[in-house]
Amino acid sequence: MTPELLQAGARARERLRAPATAGSSGGRSASYGRVVEPGTVDTAHGRILYLEDITVSFDGFKALNALTLDIAAGELRCIIGPNGAGKTTMMDVITGKTRPDAGRAFFGSTVDLLRHSESEVARLGIGRKFQKPSVFEQLSVFDNLELALKTDRRVRAAVRARLSAAQAQRIDAVLERIHLEAQADRLAGLLSHGQKQWLEIGMLLVQDPMLLLLDEPVAGMTDEETERTAELFVSLQGEHSLVVVEHDMSFIDALTRDDPARKVTVLHEGSVLAEGSLAQVQANDKVVEVYLGR
Repeated sequence: MTPELLQAGARARERLRAPATAGSSGGRSASYGRVVEPGTVDTAHGRILYLEDITVSFDGFKALNALTLDIAAGELRCIIGPNGAGKTTMMDVITGKTRPDAGRAFFGSTVDLLRHSESEVARLGIGRKFQKPSVFEQLSVFDNLELALKTDRRVRAAVRARLSAAQAQRIDAVLERIHLEAQADRLAGLLSHGQKQWLEIGMLLVQDPMLLLLDEPVAGMTDEETERTAELFVSLQGEHSLVVVEHDMSFIDALTRDDPARKVTVLHEGSVLAEGSLAQVQANDKVVEVYLGR
């Protein structure tokens, strides 16, 4: 990992080490005695995402079964588990795509995600990247980032609008961060698969989300691209909160090796099967039985 990325990540984590953490009153309910502007994401108690007893059923099958999970502000959390464990459904609930049969989902201490649509959730500051990259292949890399930055997502309106100096600087900073500054004028359709993945991540970053949901972000990448993506995510920790869903255990290792205490959550049959460091979950007999194998 490059010294620059290590230093950037360390500075970001230091900035987000809030002096206020969850106290004896515990988590979300503790914020009720404080005055918070409507729609404001309140992370004063150290948590950016709360899922409590979330249950989702499809034709009698429980995709999520009383799932309870919380993510700290500025945390990089890895989510693993076998196919059908509920990982995608969990992200669908968080982003407003799927309404649960039961349970509660809060963004920070005050924003009830179950009251918001997909577009509203995105505007609140939750960005989601799907496994397959989705970029405008006939536009340049820079233009893709510019479109993502515009508040009006209609292509015609966005193209007509002029960038401010601050917006241009924002795009330049993201280009550098996703290793595509030399490709800014290149058509997105000509990029490698890994570069398209980075571009889509950049399209989220220009919107400055508080929480990033990343679904198998290194699928199809080369080993070098995978390593650089791990460096990118580690550098984003603290500045953003990240939830990374992945099957590639070598990538999970790359995300956690510089911080053995970084949490890995294992989902199975719609619930949390185990949680802890990578070493802890790899040593868990139940995790080995249902997912990792011998």
